[in-house]
Amino acid sequence: MKPLYLSSYEHGELKEKVERLHCILESCELCPRKCGVNRLKGEKGYCRSGKDLIVSSFNPHFGEEEPLVGTGGSGTIFLTNCNLLCVYCQNYEISHLGYGRPASEEKMADYMIHLQRKGCHNINFVTPTHFTPQLTRSIEIAIPKGLHLPIVWNCGGYENVETIRLLEGIVDIYMPDIKYGSAESARKYSNAPDYFECCREAVKEMHRQVGDLVVEDGIAMRGLLIRHLVLPNDVAGSREVLKFIAEEISKNTYVNIMDQYRPIYRAYDYKELARPPTFREYKAVVDMAKELGLQRGETFRHTFAFEL
Repeated sequence: MKPLYLSSYEHGELKEKVERLHCILESCELCPRKCGVNRLKGEKGYCRSGKDLIVSSFNPHFGEEEPLVGTGGSGTIFLTNCNLLCVYCQNYEISHLGYGRPASEEKMADYMIHLQRKGCHNINFVTPTHFTPQLTRSIEIAIPKGLHLPIVWNCGGYENVETIRLLEGIVDIYMPDIKYGSAESARKYSNAPDYFECCREAVKEMHRQVGDLVVEDGIAMRGLLIRHLVLPNDVAGSREVLKFIAEEISKNTYVNIMDQYRPIYRAYDYKELARPPTFREYKAVVDMAKELGLQRGETFRHTFAFEL
């Protein structure tokens, strides 16, 4: 299956969208925070990012979902900083503390080609939202160098739907988190009370563009893959998240219900977040998903070895 961006490049649509996205940096509204700062002049908003890309690392990654990893790994590129800054962030050194180095758009294109040559099955941008214009221009630069892998948009789910619309014909696989079904939790832990509202709108648009996940010979080629991290004491509001997916997206959605939450960074400031979820809590969320008709994703291939 041919990556979408190749057709957009051939028809001149990619260049036009890259230019429109770069114009947004003059008064930044890439994400729902809409800070309005002029990043082209070095001003920084909530994500603390200016005009230059900042990269924490790039490498084949074998810990992602099975259809992304295959035999060659997912070509992950971790971007520094974030527009959410969750208090329990599992990658807080990158998102909060800003570990990483500046990279030009040309250098980013070289990273993509390097990962392709290493045998990766895709290019996986991790936390890309605040660098959308720079990343799309890097894709444009990488195409004449031979880039031909699917693009994975591995984002936090707090997206401006207008930005997502500009990514149509560029991104092959959208992989958003849906962190919260509760406005109060989103406010308390991510300073984003409108998170679920914005996320729902953005995910609907993602699905409209690429549909359910298409897997060929075990490898994801196009479509939507949703992650939901189980938090202790159900502070994520998991039922609302899963109900939205089942009723407003598709029961055929590939969903990864994740159990790897651990209390780090500022999580210990919140009693309800100061421990991992129990097995009972995790299984309850998986059972919710099954009850709602969601049964696609590696989560549902797990066999529970003991009774509660």
